[in-house]
Amino acid sequence: MPSSPQPDSGARTAGFGALFSAVMLPMFMAAVDQTLLASATPRIASDLGGLSDTSWIAVGYLLSATIAAPLYGRMGDRYGRRNVLLVALAVFAAGSLACGLASTMYGLIGARVLQGLGGGGLMVLSQSLIGELVAPSERPRYQGYFAAVFTVSSVGGPVVGGFVVNHGDWRWLFLANLPLAALAAWRVASLPRPGRSAMRDAPYDPAGVVMFALCAVCAMLWLSLAGHRFPLFSPTSAALAVTAVLAGVLLAAQQRRHPFPFLPLDVLRIPGVGWVCLSIIGFSGTMFALVFLLPIYLQVAQNASAAGAGLQLLPLTIGMVVGSTFNARFSAKTQRSGVLPPWGLGMASLALGALALLPPSPLSIGIASAACGIGFGTVMPSAQIATQMLAGRERLGAAAALMSLTRSTGAALGTAAFGGLAFALLNVQAGGGAGAGLRLEGLSPERVTQAFHLVFAALAVYAAAGAFAAARAPRMDLVQRARADGPAAGRPVSDAGS
Repeated sequence: MPSSPQPDSGARTAGFGALFSAVMLPMFMAAVDQTLLASATPRIASDLGGLSDTSWIAVGYLLSATIAAPLYGRMGDRYGRRNVLLVALAVFAAGSLACGLASTMYGLIGARVLQGLGGGGLMVLSQSLIGELVAPSERPRYQGYFAAVFTVSSVGGPVVGGFVVNHGDWRWLFLANLPLAALAAWRVASLPRPGRSAMRDAPYDPAGVVMFALCAVCAMLWLSLAGHRFPLFSPTSAALAVTAVLAGVLLAAQQRRHPFPFLPLDVLRIPGVGWVCLSIIGFSGTMFALVFLLPIYLQVAQNASAAGAGLQLLPLTIGMVVGSTFNARFSAKTQRSGVLPPWGLGMASLALGALALLPPSPLSIGIASAACGIGFGTVMPSAQIATQMLAGRERLGAAAALMSLTRSTGAALGTAAFGGLAFALLNVQAGGGAGAGLRLEGLSPERVTQAFHLVFAALAVYAAAGAFAAARAPRMDLVQRARADGPAAGRPVSDAGS
């Protein structure tokens, strides 16, 4: 296989400004649209339907992004990441337009699915372009930029969404993407054109795509709807669970046999990568569930406005920026990556436990949110660096696809599972049976508080499991990687728990 060009030459060709604007704007658009509607959810529920299905506004986007991420990674390796990123931007813009024109809840969910099919490519291709065009010694700095953009946009989304909903129509949250997508396409087109890849003629894997989609859709439907849209013990529940398990088993067997599988299992088999992925699932599941549920909790239980709920998420946003910045500086100074995530997720677990046990007040919620944010901010930069180093330059696309797939899977899993738990508890406390619509006007603030305290306790346990996985993940030596840019260069210097 032909060797890739040296990363520093690509960075010089593109220029810092061109590369930064080309990768960070698509990354911003993909991340902000994962959480933009959090503060707008009650308003959308009033305009288009009941509260029970609103989790699928987020889950539909995250699920389609999850399915699309590995596909974009493989296509980027085949046809050039710059070229495929332009396609992803076009799909994302089409989905944004459809969201802005949606007139029903199911129409909006379907448009969000289309938007997510583009959003999955924006994230994974932007990340792999950093690995392709930036020298190893510079990657901590770029990963710090990435973490700052990702965290600010992900958690700043509810702030922007709440402001727009208070002063205008929530549809503008989507229509504003159209000029941004045009600007991003212009900047991406300015990057150097890729050469022909040696992977261009590798076999495709349509069966793997179909089985993965079937497994993911059935699992998310069961997690988000069982207990309030249909009984947990019912033929519908059993059919979804069995289908998800069977599709997963068949997928695992088929992917092992395929010469060029849809899922980046070759990267996942590298020692240490599995623990990194589990820590990301713990981080993203906790963060996205919190970002989705906290604005609902604040508006329904604490009588906050949409804009007020968004502003009360600022401690979480600022905390994530602080955590990611500190992690980047720590890694750059010590030339070691992966040291801080176990401590960060452990702190987030303790903060969520405090949310579950302490009486609610703006001060306690703000302090706990800030602590969660600082902890969350330590995870993704270290995970990106570790996976890129362990995978090597020839598998950068697959490595970036695995990271995006893992983060999207965790986000969809956390939003679906903990959103479903919250709505099931609220449905029981409201006296509704399975299949009954859950409406805002039927909810008591006291019952909402009780239900959400149970959900926060469950999230604390989930974050603690992520901290355990992060403690088992490898610590990476950045000096060694700078000396030899190859697949063997990313040797872990220590393996916690080994």
